[in-house]
Amino acid sequence: MKTCLMRFCRLLCFALTLPLHLMEVTGLCGAYKRLFPLLAYNITFSYNDKMHKIKRDLFRNVGKFANSNGTLRLLEIGCGSGANFPFYPHGCTVICTDPNPHFHRYLRRSMEANKHLTYDKFIVASGEDMKEVQDESVDVVVCTLVLCSVRDVQQVIAEIRRVLRAGGAFYFLEHVVSDPSSWIYFFQHVLEPLWYYIGDGCMITRATWKDLETAGFSELHLKQIKAPDVTSVIRPHIMGYSIK
Repeated sequence: MKTCLMRFCRLLCFALTLPLHLMEVTGLCGAYKRLFPLLAYNITFSYNDKMHKIKRDLFRNVGKFANSNGTLRLLEIGCGSGANFPFYPHGCTVICTDPNPHFHRYLRRSMEANKHLTYDKFIVASGEDMKEVQDESVDVVVCTLVLCSVRDVQQVIAEIRRVLRAGGAFYFLEHVVSDPSSWIYFFQHVLEPLWYYIGDGCMITRATWKDLETAGFSELHLKQIKAPDVTSVIRPHIMGYSIK
């Protein structure tokens, strides 16, 4: 009964988003691509406050993956406005990628506020195709709140493995689908058609940990958590790191 109700409510939600779907198909959603970076930049401050301890714990050992020269090259996929910069170790070199070029002006603000880092370049590219980043050229890859909105999670992970040097690490923090018995799961599936447009392609029903478990990393350190004080449908998170 609950499953039937969920499907019916999801169908209603999908019907309500048909105008947005038509706008996307016809290219009229382009204006939102310009607006979304501003929204994301402002949300960053609230999210970082709520997730400060979790992010600090996640990135606490990034420095140990420095290469034999003692330097650390870090690639962030879907860097957005640079929300993770305060948590990176002093002196590391950061390469940024994001498919939305309109993030650049907000990214510059974060760079100015985090002088403890060295910034290499900002590459406008999707996570599925980072051809400007050479094979085995980085020590660490970071991806937070990004795998929910990429087209092909497995292809992104394949690209991560390609650019990581042997022994390098991939750090992740992602919201994921809840347990099927929960009401959060119910509302995730009902609201996803609308959330997709609000979140610029964000999917709230992905079981991303399954892709990580089958990705072929030599080690996987993964923990499932409930994010504090965030919107209920994105409370279930996974965090951790994998070693190539």
